[in-house]
Formats: sequence, structure tokens, C-alpha cells
Amino acid sequence: MAQLNSIVEYCNDLLRINEFSDYCPNGLQVEGGNEVKKLICGVTACQDLIEAAIEKQADMILVHHGYFWKNEDAVITGIKRKRIQCLLEHGISLLAYHLPLDAHPDLGNNMTLAQKLKLNVEGYALQGPAKGLLWNGALTSTINADELAAHIEKQLKRKPLHLPDASNKPIKTIGWCTGGAQHYIEEAAAMGLDAFISGEVSEQTFHLAKELDIHYFAAGHHATESYGVQALANNLSITFAIETEFVDIANPV
Repeated sequence: MAQLNSIVEYCNDLLRINEFSDYCPNGLQVEGGNEVKKLICGVTACQDLIEAAIEKQADMILVHHGYFWKNEDAVITGIKRKRIQCLLEHGISLLAYHLPLDAHPDLGNNMTLAQKLKLNVEGYALQGPAKGLLWNGALTSTINADELAAHIEKQLKRKPLHLPDASNKPIKTIGWCTGGAQHYIEEAAAMGLDAFISGEVSEQTFHLAKELDIHYFAAGHHATESYGVQALANNLSITFAIETEFVDIANPV
């Protein structure tokens, strides 16, 4: 058993939340009980995850995608009301970390995706909007696009979308940023990388990839961001001696 405030303070310090200008508040978003025995983690604080936490009698939910996003309506109605009401009625705290969890050098989404895909991490963007979020590395040997697509599918259990007409060059160096970071493709190309992996794709991504001569793979927003919360939850399990469990609410996006 651990105190809620101790877990929150630990996570806030570990993930250096004050260093990020984010689209949502990072840290404790909904306060439940003072004590935490069991923590459920997942990618997004959707209703299905909340129901799973209630069923498993969890005291806390840890997610990458929480609530109160920038420019969203602030009123507590509809889906938002139902979600928050369920949390409050069952005394479940909601802890959410967005960009700080993407960027963390050991537990973050970018690092854990690199480990999952067996990429050798060489660095990350040091300036501009992609600072700390666009990572780069290399494969142990040069492969072609079909081979990389097959490797991604095998490791993430999801077939990626590859833009086949963008480039024909072999792939050795790769950039990546999990989630909806397709807009970093120009920065990836400027780094001289052969390929760029993110979660989603936009209409303009095809044209940019082709004109920049860089392979682009959309490997799934959910699929690329499933590992950071698990790594953080495992860290909390060891640090605070609490029970943790990852609940994967399937999402094809």
C-alpha cells in the first residue's frame, strides 16, 4: 500500500513535468482515495478502461491519454461527465502523463518502442518543435521497406501503413516519434534518415515523404504508445510495492 500523494510526487519528479509545455495537464487529473493498493494502466482513459479498473477493484488508473485537453470544452457533460462520475463514485484516481512520458530516456514511449523494434538509439532532436521527441537510431543491417514493415508487424502485432511510392532506397537509419507525430517527417528528413516511423498518417504525409525521399511507416497511435505506461507502472510496482496490471483496450488506430 502507498500514499497517493507520494506516487504523484514521485512520478512528477521522475518525468520532469515542469520542463514541458503540453496540450493537457500532466500528473493527477482526478483525485480518488488517499491510499493505493492496486494500479491499472492503459493507453487512454476511456470508459472501457474505467470499467476494467472498477471490476478489478483498482485504486488508481495510469494512462498516457487523460482528460482536459487544450481547446476542448471545459464543461463536465456527456461522455466526460460519465467518465469522471465513475472515477469519483468508486474512489479511483486518474494519473496521466503525455509528452513527459513520450520523452523519458528510460521509461518513455520512444525508448520502449525502440526496445520493442530492436533499434539502436543514437540520439534525438536537440532543437525546434521536435526537441526531445523525435528520436533517431539504426538497424544492425540494411533492409528494404517490405522487410521493415514485416518486422514492425511482427513486433507490434499490427500491420503498418507504408507509403510505397515515396522512396526506393534501402533502410539503415530510422527516426521515430510515437503517436500522432507524422508532422515531424520534415525534421526526420533533414536529419538525413532513411525512414521515419510514427503512429498516424495525414493526407499531406504522402506528398512530403515522396518529395523528401524518405520512407514513412504509420504503425498505429495506440500500438506505438502501449509500452511507456507499462514501463512506468512496473517502476511504481517496485518502488512502492503496489500491484499493477496493464489492460489493453484494443484500438485499431
